[in-house]
Amino acid sequence: MKIAVIGSTHAGTAAVKNMAQLYPDAEIHVYERNDNVSFLSCGLALYVGGVVQNADDLFYSSPAELKAMGINVHVEHDVSSIDTDEQTIEVTDLNSGETRTDNYDRLVMTTGSWPVTPMIEGIELENILLAKNYHQANRIIEQSSHADHVTVVGAGYIGVELVEAFQQAGKRVTLIDGVDRILNKYLDEEFTDLVEADFTDKGIDMRLGETVARFEGDQKVNKVITDRGSVETDMVIMCVGFRPNTDLLQGKVDMLESGAIKVDDYMRTSNPNIFAAGDCCAVRYNPTGDAAYIPLATNAVRMGTLVARNIMKPQMRNVGTQGTSGLHIFGMNMASTGLTETAAASMGIYVKSVTINEKHRPEFMPTSEDVQLKVTFDPDSRSILGAQVISKADVTQSINTLSLAVQTGLKIDELAFVDFFFQPHFNQPWNFLNKAGLAAFEQSEPVTPRERIQA
Repeated sequence: MKIAVIGSTHAGTAAVKNMAQLYPDAEIHVYERNDNVSFLSCGLALYVGGVVQNADDLFYSSPAELKAMGINVHVEHDVSSIDTDEQTIEVTDLNSGETRTDNYDRLVMTTGSWPVTPMIEGIELENILLAKNYHQANRIIEQSSHADHVTVVGAGYIGVELVEAFQQAGKRVTLIDGVDRILNKYLDEEFTDLVEADFTDKGIDMRLGETVARFEGDQKVNKVITDRGSVETDMVIMCVGFRPNTDLLQGKVDMLESGAIKVDDYMRTSNPNIFAAGDCCAVRYNPTGDAAYIPLATNAVRMGTLVARNIMKPQMRNVGTQGTSGLHIFGMNMASTGLTETAAASMGIYVKSVTINEKHRPEFMPTSEDVQLKVTFDPDSRSILGAQVISKADVTQSINTLSLAVQTGLKIDELAFVDFFFQPHFNQPWNFLNKAGLAAFEQSEPVTPRERIQA
């Protein structure tokens, strides 16, 4: 069996390492455009900010390790086309320029994603940078050393993490986003209000609800023009989102409108000899049951591992995802899973929620921090659909618990009586998760048609 794997970050590395162990007789080839594998892009801001001093720590594998496992590793090789009928790929060695045709019995697409780069006038100017891979991270570090003012476009996870890194490095920072609040895909307004207030207190220039119209400068960018004003700057980091890298299979396998490859529970595409995993494909989103594009490293590693398990025959199903994620910004710990009220409203899904505000442990302890928890649930079935938490105390593991609750269909009322331990160093006699379930009893009345219409 000859297996070709295109791309080797999270999903690709997980796939080939597991396949090498499971199928020692298989001939495994991995093709990667970069000169490295397995870069943890989620640690990019920590690297830029100097928290991670050694760049090698951001790689959990290497071409040498993969070769030692018997894998044929082709770094700095670009796959330019795929013939799904003949089961061949066209490969170019980026160093020599030589092009060849390789064949496969099974093909694994783990090509990942790429930052969205809007067609904005002046975007080709120097010092307008992307934030995704290792080489881009090094360029950001190099260029920012000469910058006094940095503008970040995009207020998602990577954007706000870079804002923190630059602010702590003593830079003047502007954050621009077309939406009127930050982290809107992950948290509801009462949570983002807390983070935005902290950003403002730290002197960060918040330009929310503004759209970039063009960039200006003589070779290098020196001004950002928005629909509501302008910002003089020395450097711009574009963090407006990611798109799946799936051009090689356009029209050859089923995809979402976004270009994300559709896969079944065993990571198979609509072509039985092609599998896909990671940021290039869609995954089942458990709160709705629909396929969705959720580019997260956790999803990628799980899916890559499942490809290895299922590539010879279907053995292990993917249980789907809740899109669970967490963030630490300026001493605030926050995490979310599943549907927020904002996301539910945008999908036309009627939900109810309960919000708990309390101390994370008894106030007789030396310190006791505020905790805000919000749990979203289906008012008819009472199934938990999502949750969010924020605190200076690290209580983010509670969101992993609620992720499991969403995945298994736990009812909000059952949450009231789940067995959680109590110890004053860690929590209250009634865990705040239990209290969310208890509070939901107040919303247990039947939902009327009029209430649905008003919602």
